[in-house]
Amino acid sequence: MSENNNKKNQLNPKAPQRGYQGWIIIALIATILGITYLTKSSSVREISQNKFEKMVADKEVARVLIINDNTVEITLTPDALKLDKYKVLNQENTYLGSEAGPHYQFRVTSGETFKKDLEKLQADVPDNERIDYKIETRGDWTQFLGSWGVIILMFVVMYFLFGRMSGGVGPGGQIFNIGRSRATLFDAENKVKITFNDVAGLDEAKEEIKEIVDYLKSQDKFKKLGAKIPKGALLVGPPGTGKTLLAKAVAGEAAVPFFSLSGSDFVEMFVGVGAARVRDLFKQAKEKAPCIIFIDEIDAVGRSRGRGAMPGANDERENTLNSLLVEMDGFATDSGIIILAATNRPDVLDPALLRPGRFDRQISVDKPDVIGREAIFKVHLQPLKLNADVDVQKLAAQTPGFAGAEIANVCNEAALIAARRDRDSVTMQDFQDAMDRVIGGLEKKNKLISPDEKEIVAFHEAGHAVAGWYLEHADPLVKVTIVPRGVAALGYAQYLPREQYLYRTEQLFDEMCMTLGGRAAEDLVYGKVSTGALSDLERVTKVAYSMVTMYGMNDRIGNVSYYDSKQTEYSFTKPYSEATSEAIDIEVRKLIDQAYQFAKNLLSEKREELDKIARELLEKEILFQGDLERLIGKRPFEKETSYQAYVNRRSHEEEVIHNEVVKQQAKGDTQENSQDEAVEDSPAPADEKNV
Repeated sequence: MSENNNKKNQLNPKAPQRGYQGWIIIALIATILGITYLTKSSSVREISQNKFEKMVADKEVARVLIINDNTVEITLTPDALKLDKYKVLNQENTYLGSEAGPHYQFRVTSGETFKKDLEKLQADVPDNERIDYKIETRGDWTQFLGSWGVIILMFVVMYFLFGRMSGGVGPGGQIFNIGRSRATLFDAENKVKITFNDVAGLDEAKEEIKEIVDYLKSQDKFKKLGAKIPKGALLVGPPGTGKTLLAKAVAGEAAVPFFSLSGSDFVEMFVGVGAARVRDLFKQAKEKAPCIIFIDEIDAVGRSRGRGAMPGANDERENTLNSLLVEMDGFATDSGIIILAATNRPDVLDPALLRPGRFDRQISVDKPDVIGREAIFKVHLQPLKLNADVDVQKLAAQTPGFAGAEIANVCNEAALIAARRDRDSVTMQDFQDAMDRVIGGLEKKNKLISPDEKEIVAFHEAGHAVAGWYLEHADPLVKVTIVPRGVAALGYAQYLPREQYLYRTEQLFDEMCMTLGGRAAEDLVYGKVSTGALSDLERVTKVAYSMVTMYGMNDRIGNVSYYDSKQTEYSFTKPYSEATSEAIDIEVRKLIDQAYQFAKNLLSEKREELDKIARELLEKEILFQGDLERLIGKRPFEKETSYQAYVNRRSHEEEVIHNEVVKQQAKGDTQENSQDEAVEDSPAPADEKNV
């Protein structure tokens, strides 16, 4: 038991308290100077030389001490101290035995001059009655500090410097312990409170990671089948999807020590520090095995070797990665240590780091679908006081592409908006405003816009709305507004994209047409265009180049993809000739021109609907999907939207469950009735044999 405690103390030394030594030294110096000053000021009083000469004439001086050739200290005789004029002095002084002193002092120009003056005063006094004087050289505290202060200060600075350099493990830049690991240890005494119940919407990832925890808790179940625990698992996914949250849940669920650190904790300006920290980390982990090490943002130290390195240079990051690779699965690798890591840049990681034996599993933590978003909303809505009109299914359907962190932000923003409006509970309207705030930016109602600009914005947003309404494969409009939002957005349109992973050519083309509908409306109404279509043109250009160069959706370029998933930011070469580059530019421009002309022709046919929506926008500033149906009718397509499909599916499931419950209840009632009838109709048994 004592050995375990000693090991724990070695791995987790208490952080030394900094700063108290300096205060102690300052307090001591101030105390010494204060005592010196008070003693000096209270026991020795200043007088003039004339008064001294009068005291000599009255034979009240016992002895004289000349100090440093410029100060004279006077000690009175015992008889003089009994006089009334010295009673106060007698009460204040402290005596050493039967003598007191010195009692008075005064300044002189030089000791030799004073001695001559004293000889003149005592010229008529017999030798045995003359005042004895002595000469003494004495240093005061100011002279002492002036001569020795620099040396003392140097030793104090060195003491603090070496104290910090030899301090405990952790941040602070200690020189002597700079090679120590900065990992934070979570064990039985310092346990994380997050569990798998706090993680929602990541069912597949949870199942993968739960298996590691189950192995650590009950190893016999796996060992009897010959199974080995995975040595490492890499959590891969976009930012905010819950990779670190999963690791926290593992730390809360696993009954083993858990080391947590970031990939940047290995990086230091000194050569060899990163590799030393890796070795120290695994040394601590081996002493605590079985245990788990979690490295967050491992791409900071695990990038592919050789990228961006100067020829002949010693890359410290590569040395750190080499040490990490050897410790994870090298010649003298010990079992019992499981590595968890998280990154949103798996494409830049070194292939040697990703191979089985180091990271046996790559667990994908993607953005949740509509069912996952509903589960995440339920987790984040638990601490909120909700109104009865809040529909979790509707919130999940209206937030496609949202990660867990963004959903948490929406819930928090809705609570803040409700508090700002002095509500008793958070309503659905608060959530709608929170989604607008997160997607479009801060609403700026006080931003001054001229009527002409406001009309241009209205027709621009109406062009988007009409084009998307009458294009079969475009996303259906949910909300459109001309209230300024964000940094430069004068209008804002919210769509509800489908939950899909594959896109056909006609779908991408219709999306381009809808995106260009704003500029086409400006051109159609005013014969001119404005700068408000910047973001639209950027999006359309990216889609067009992707269709031509990546997805092979162009007849002239053919089924060729020039996309390289392994390409780095340092690659400047193109995998095609100049002639192909010119052909790509021509085809992209042709595709965009076709989409623009198609959108313009569509808006020309629907000019009346365009004017209606623009006028309604100028009047109300915000329109919803129901307003568009009221103004221009329903969409001329039978295909239901993703939200409608989700709601209808849930309604169908609830209806099936309800019918099943009713059927079971009816079946139970029928059985009870039949049993009752059987009891009433059956005759009583004649005897025991018949029974």
